[in-house]
Amino acid sequence: MNIAIASDHAGYEYKETIKRHLTAAGHAVTDFGTDSDQRCDYPDFVRPAVQAVADRRCERGIVLGGSGNGEAIVANRIRGIRATVCWDVDSAQFARSHNDSNVLSLGQRMMTAEMALKIVDIWLTTDFKGGRHAQRLDKIDREP
Repeated sequence: MNIAIASDHAGYEYKETIKRHLTAAGHAVTDFGTDSDQRCDYPDFVRPAVQAVADRRCERGIVLGGSGNGEAIVANRIRGIRATVCWDVDSAQFARSHNDSNVLSLGQRMMTAEMALKIVDIWLTTDFKGGRHAQRLDKIDREP
């Protein structure tokens, strides 16, 4: 799977850890930055990564920050993106099975690196259930 990844300074350490984990598992990873833990603004990196998912240049995206909230807000402004903030394996499983999440947002300050990797693995391997969940997504995507 080709995965876009991005973070700000507050998510940089886990971004690098997740990137190594994904590469070792055989995934292609496109890194949209940042390149260090020096203070920066998350929209500068998150928006291009998520746009790559919306444009189908990448199949999914993972974005990181201190809490993951701001990154998810930026991501969800882009049409076709369903970004979900996950904090444990259950939230990651529901994000995929019920919401067909195509962008995962994580907060480095909210969990251990080990938990972040577990969340990533569950999120990548859980299938969307469709059915009544697909009907709900259709309602979300309808123009007002």
